[in-house]
Amino acid sequence: MDVDGGGSKRIFTRLGGPQSDPNKNQRVCYHWRAGKCNRHPCPYLHRELPAPPGGLNGTASSKRQHGFAATTDGPSSGPRGRGPNNFNGGASNTWGRTGGGNRVFVRKMDKVCNYWVQGNCSYGDRCKFLHSWSMGDCVSLLTTLEGHQNVVSGIALPSGSDKLYTGSKDETVRVWDCQSGQCLGVINLGGEVGCMISEGPWVFVGIPNAVKAWNTQANSEMSLNGPVGQVYAMVVGNDLLFAGTQDGSILAWKFNTVTNCFEPAFSLKGHTLAVVSLVVGANRLYSGSMDHSIRVWSLENLQCIQTLTEHTSVVMSVLCWDQFLLSSSLDQKLKIWAATQSGNLEVTYTHEEDHPLLTLCGMHDSEAKPVLLCACNDNTVRLYDLPSFSERGKIFSKQEIRAIQVGPGGLFFTGDGTGQVRVWKWLAEPVATA
Repeated sequence: MDVDGGGSKRIFTRLGGPQSDPNKNQRVCYHWRAGKCNRHPCPYLHRELPAPPGGLNGTASSKRQHGFAATTDGPSSGPRGRGPNNFNGGASNTWGRTGGGNRVFVRKMDKVCNYWVQGNCSYGDRCKFLHSWSMGDCVSLLTTLEGHQNVVSGIALPSGSDKLYTGSKDETVRVWDCQSGQCLGVINLGGEVGCMISEGPWVFVGIPNAVKAWNTQANSEMSLNGPVGQVYAMVVGNDLLFAGTQDGSILAWKFNTVTNCFEPAFSLKGHTLAVVSLVVGANRLYSGSMDHSIRVWSLENLQCIQTLTEHTSVVMSVLCWDQFLLSSSLDQKLKIWAATQSGNLEVTYTHEEDHPLLTLCGMHDSEAKPVLLCACNDNTVRLYDLPSFSERGKIFSKQEIRAIQVGPGGLFFTGDGTGQVRVWKWLAEPVATA
């Protein structure tokens, strides 16, 4: 639609269609389109003509369920917290399909309806804005877990456990029952949770000046000292636990099976500012930092063998996927790195977003195709096919999503700035009918 030239009238011209009401101004109310009109009656229209043939479908609302235990009706997403092992080739996206028959479609805007969020939108399917926390037909929202009072900074699902652990800047970890979705307990830590991961039965929680380690099977707990400042990132690789800290150091611990405790192994220094992202792959450790760089560490000799400086802002997330390294930054760029014949990494592709990127997560969809979840600071998560970067859909939230965790059976979890944790499931791709 074209904006009317009336200036201060702030209205949109309505194009085409019969005049259903000769006494009503045939213009669409600008404030209604923004979801904010409070005039009763309003002199302008609060509805639209049907979209022309071939328009986009509106997104269907997902049924809300209470539990989120894994089911066996879809393929496994692979090891918890890991991305797919390889690129399977980009499949064509399916979220913009058009239906047939005489059904009327309303072209949805890329925005969640404010009135729907408050529970009082009166336009239903005729609303121009989304009545769903996702756009596209690839994922379904199962349930929302509420309780945290601040940003959710970590989510963990230990192996062999029927409980979900979530950590927050409200200085607590909450334990949730995967069958009922109920909160079973709240653990007060006395410090903001900077990150959280799980490996086997272990849950590791990064807090200022320490890492808490819990064995969920043995019900044991220990505190790993050594970090200076907040622990922003952790990863397990080569039987070592690595932690990136506020002072730019990377600390490593190794588990001693004789003493049943974690012992300090070594410290890696090189970054000049805080280390906020870590990943292990191909016997190397990759660290992203607030100093705008990525350092590549050999786990054989514990030396930094390359420093990547192509990003121009904080490197918020790093991810290994087959022979590729993916990195995202507040500079709004997602870079794909590949090794040259010399063994050094070089950028092979750059994907640009309109907003700074916060975190990456790789998994498989319900058809076992590799997909990338990319959280941006506009309160959305983009869903992309890989390696084509075809957009599959989008997830919305009230505030920035800072934590994404893969679960079994096509499940994944997101945590946002309001403290909400949402449970999602990949849907089977619709079968085209002749």
